[in-house]
Amino acid sequence: MFGRFRYNNNVFYGEVKDNMVTSPEGSYMEYDLSELEILPPSQPSKIICVGLNYHDHATELGLVVSQAPILFLKPPSSVIGHNGKILYPKVSNRVDFEAELAVIIGKKCKSIAYDRAYDVIAGFTCFNDITARDLQQKDGQWTRAKCFDTFAPVGPYIAPVGDFNPENASIISRVNGDIRQNSNISRLIFDIPYLIEFISGIMTLEIGDIIATGTPPGVGELHKGDMVEVEIEGIGTLKNEVV
Repeated sequence: MFGRFRYNNNVFYGEVKDNMVTSPEGSYMEYDLSELEILPPSQPSKIICVGLNYHDHATELGLVVSQAPILFLKPPSSVIGHNGKILYPKVSNRVDFEAELAVIIGKKCKSIAYDRAYDVIAGFTCFNDITARDLQQKDGQWTRAKCFDTFAPVGPYIAPVGDFNPENASIISRVNGDIRQNSNISRLIFDIPYLIEFISGIMTLEIGDIIATGTPPGVGELHKGDMVEVEIEGIGTLKNEVV
């Protein structure tokens, strides 16, 4: 497991083991996790999100599965890390959480074949697709509802490709400790190699770009003061407070 951290004014990537972080960059340094600020694990040029990509979520909504992935984008300005604050917009009366598995791109790439998809992945992490649901319904398209600053919590760390099985891992969300979503990534409609082949056929993927793979059933409302968590088996737990 590795992550991106700040110590004083020094920002670095480090390997996480128990409560210790080792920096391989420059001189070998070891830190206690409590000494460090946990930053978003990547600096994406774009965040590509997939809508309606769990079989049980489609069943929950009574919707027919799409023949191709439904895509939308979030800007880099929406990214916050573990323990970052989600800002509740003054113009919205309904803000929802959506727990998701995120893929972090490790190589600049275009038109990647299905069987080469894992060659361009740096690893996997947790993602929360925060959405102003009332504005989504009002606008009829998703840009405003999905793109507020702080609406893309991601982290806390990246699980490398060889250390995580994206074909079978539980995904859970909690609000104030209560489980709201509880599913398994095996229920994805379009799997990760398919998504990378499909998306890279449309646009060039840059190092650090994030693909958010969709949310399972049980999405729901957040209020100011809530603590929302996304936990993925084999990765860890992303925690953010709504303010």
